[in-house]
Amino acid sequence: MKKKSVILFLSLLIVSGVQSQDDSGSALQLPEKDMQSWRNAKFGLFIHYGLYSNIGQGEWISLYKLMDRDEYGKIKDEFTFEEYTGKHWAEVAKNAGCRYMVVTTRHHDGFCLFDTEFGDFDAVNSLAGRDLIAEYAEAARDAGLMVGFYYSPIDWRYPGYFFPTMYRSSAEEMKVQTYTQIRELLSNYGKVDILWYDGLSDRYLAIGGLEWNDEKQWHTRERDRPYTGEFSWEPDKLNTMVRELQPEIVIKGTDFGNQEFSLIRRQYRLPWEVGTNLSYPGWGWRPSDKDAMMSLDSCIQLLVTVVCKDGNLLLNVGPMPNGQIEPAQVMRLQGIGRFLEKYGESIYDTRGGIYDETWGGTTLTDRAVYVHVLKVPSDGLIYIPPVKKKIVSAVYMSDNRKVAISQTDKNVTLKDITNRHNETDVVIKLEPASE
Repeated sequence: MKKKSVILFLSLLIVSGVQSQDDSGSALQLPEKDMQSWRNAKFGLFIHYGLYSNIGQGEWISLYKLMDRDEYGKIKDEFTFEEYTGKHWAEVAKNAGCRYMVVTTRHHDGFCLFDTEFGDFDAVNSLAGRDLIAEYAEAARDAGLMVGFYYSPIDWRYPGYFFPTMYRSSAEEMKVQTYTQIRELLSNYGKVDILWYDGLSDRYLAIGGLEWNDEKQWHTRERDRPYTGEFSWEPDKLNTMVRELQPEIVIKGTDFGNQEFSLIRRQYRLPWEVGTNLSYPGWGWRPSDKDAMMSLDSCIQLLVTVVCKDGNLLLNVGPMPNGQIEPAQVMRLQGIGRFLEKYGESIYDTRGGIYDETWGGTTLTDRAVYVHVLKVPSDGLIYIPPVKKKIVSAVYMSDNRKVAISQTDKNVTLKDITNRHNETDVVIKLEPASE
């Protein structure tokens, strides 16, 4: 990846004041105890795969190019995904150190990777004649991973999505499709751990927001102003059904927030994750993906930063048309896995502590404070908030060397910090005295 592209990509990973949610009521929110598995997981693999993968220009290509709907639909008659196996995807996630997966069951183009009774625009009725989601769900469970389903109610095949007021019956049919397919996904594939909506909000309806009035004449609706017509997805109604079918499922927008690309501030009411791409710029496969990846250092730094801020990281790859993940991406993910194999105890099952842009941050458990040094200060000193109990052990996790510290009621000072092994993240473990 060229240096200029790396800088551009990382510039997107900034603190954002906007949390992505899908307008679902807090009455349906899981109790805190039922969120612990998801919050403890910390790292997930996101997979975007569909007909658009055959084109190789990203998942929005049919809209960007205004492709004829029928011509685009013919791709399913060429779609064989001959080298796809759910086991391959699950193994890649497991070897990366991920503890959950989220796979696109259906994107905005309307093509389903699962067997649906609502029409025949699905993988079972493609040339391959297979249910990819059934294979994925089984493989993920066998690998000990949480199973996540991405689902978009948006469907570009329906005029009612673009003009829900003018084409109300079309919009209503699209809504029936959504309720039907969510029921199928949560009834036919065993226990589902995560439901990851994309677009279950009135702000996404009538894309582009083309409007007319005497003052502005034809104009587009402001980005921060949602559609206000009579049609609605009725997300609370939908998620009431979801809770009946899968009582403990973690729902995006209800139980957690997600922000694409951006690091979220800590003050939001919901647990959160950052969703971003291993390869710049998009979610669906492009031939350039293998040459446009984040560096391993950048991946580790991003994961550590997110976890220190008390979030999860959902890192995306788009498999190639044949269903295999790019070998270069697999190797990059394996590098993250090696880091987590060595330092996983400082990431998994932790909660965020502090984050300081000048050096790094901390993660916490009931038994330890983990100091993640992403940049060693020139004076070798790091200051963290006070710890109530006396710290009885302070060591570099890389080689168990002791770290000099001083402890007062105002702070803990770590002294003479070095990066002897030239690591991306110098992890120091502080253990307070037991009761």
